[in-house]
Amino acid sequence: MNWMHLLSYFFGGAFLSNAIPHIASGSMGRPFQSPFAKPPGEGLSSSTVNVAWGFLNLAVAYLLICRVGDFSLRSTVDAATLGLGFLLLGLFAARHFGRFHGGNSPE
Repeated sequence: MNWMHLLSYFFGGAFLSNAIPHIASGSMGRPFQSPFAKPPGEGLSSSTVNVAWGFLNLAVAYLLICRVGDFSLRSTVDAATLGLGFLLLGLFAARHFGRFHGGNSPE
């Protein structure tokens, strides 16, 4: 087992997780935070910018997951590593963007 491959799968999961909200928001025609907004990560970018940014994240995820090593969903270690990257970036995004969209309020 090559740890560099696992590191690639971890970051592939993170990029995959980051692609989802950008593509979803952009496809619905809604502005969303992106690194290109002012201030970066806090201001809103257009739906077109978000679709493009989400697609770039999806392409990077593909490269990191499918073109590095021999990723297999049947491999528990491979899938868990990808899932961990996906989960951790998703939790970070939920906390970060929740403050802008009301997602951090106590229930």
